[in-house]
Amino acid sequence: VLSTDTCGLSSNAKQRLILLHLSCNRKGTNEATIIEILAHRTIAQRQKIKEAYKQSVGKELVDNLKSELTGNFEKVVVGLMMPAPVYDAYELRNAIKGAGTDEACLIDILASRSNAEMKEIIATYKKENDKSLEDDVCGDTSGMFQRVLVSLLTAGRDQSTKVDEAQAVQDAKDIYEAGEARWGTDEVKFLTVLCVRNRNHLLRVFQEYQKISGRDIEDSIKREMSGCLEDVFLAIVQCLKNKPAFFAERLYKSMKGLGTTDSVLIRIMVARAEIDMLDIKAEFLKMYGKTLESFIKVGHSCFTENM
Repeated sequence: VLSTDTCGLSSNAKQRLILLHLSCNRKGTNEATIIEILAHRTIAQRQKIKEAYKQSVGKELVDNLKSELTGNFEKVVVGLMMPAPVYDAYELRNAIKGAGTDEACLIDILASRSNAEMKEIIATYKKENDKSLEDDVCGDTSGMFQRVLVSLLTAGRDQSTKVDEAQAVQDAKDIYEAGEARWGTDEVKFLTVLCVRNRNHLLRVFQEYQKISGRDIEDSIKREMSGCLEDVFLAIVQCLKNKPAFFAERLYKSMKGLGTTDSVLIRIMVARAEIDMLDIKAEFLKMYGKTLESFIKVGHSCFTENM
């Protein structure tokens, strides 16, 4: 029996809580009710629902959802119940633990989060796993790719908006001389500039680089690097230039061709839902001439058929 004191929820909200409980505790889970109650709320509202559910039922809502749901629908709903840093920490742990490493997940999260977001993720990861995120990342990666991730994990990018014109020109020259202008590539110089300087400064560096080299910085990265190192530097540059466009492209690539990379699709849709999803949708339409919603339907992803 549900109590009447449900963390200050309105009578209508209490009725929804009852429906949610019934939907999770009967033969044939009512997914439509779960969607109606959880998918159309903010994360703050979902946290209140989670608290009220535990108070009223004596069980953790997430545990109940996990026991009743399966597949991609479970992954989406459980993800929606987590605050942003908890979800990011959860995804990073899954990317690292077990056999193999999901480098794409590491890149998607670590290359796109702000200093403040990164610090929250690091603290949450430690709290949830009793382990250092940096230690776990270092245990599963190597070489220059590892060094770039460690640099990002310091959450030390310059946060000012100042552009030093002389330094911007020098940085552009340094990157050019470390790559296109020599045999082999000095990746450390790319790291020093791309992982440390502030966004406004780097946008100016990219303009100067175009003048000096005759190429876009992304084209040079593709020419000079490969594998995960290429991917992480491209992600850093693309997020600095236009973060919603970066995620729009990641969504597109997760759905085009044979099959759908549901893990990427779910991660971005859940993680960016209350941050910049409207901007991502606008960029997707601009870049591909179709709405994100219509493209997802064509991708036949299990979770979107439900969500």
